[in-house]
Amino acid sequence: MDIENRDEFIIKKYQQEEQVMVQLFVQWCTNHQLNPAELYQRAYPGQLQSPVLTAAIDQTDTEELEIGHETLLDVLQMFGNYDLAFVVSEEIEKLPKK
Repeated sequence: MDIENRDEFIIKKYQQEEQVMVQLFVQWCTNHQLNPAELYQRAYPGQLQSPVLTAAIDQTDTEELEIGHETLLDVLQMFGNYDLAFVVSEEIEKLPKK
């Protein structure tokens, strides 16, 4: 694999993983009756809504897929979304304890 193809592969792989992270975030919000666009806006008030987020919201299944709080926080932080992880952690504190 030459350098150009390798770089292209790495970028494509990152974008795919980023989409999975956004889908997990949106599904978690759906599971807890939270608006993912609103949480995103609270975390990043100066940014326009991400097209990846919009697509994930449009494609979200209403069927619940269990996503643990810690799992979501870890994934968000792994991608450098610390502000969003902070907003999510605030919402976790408001959720009823099981």
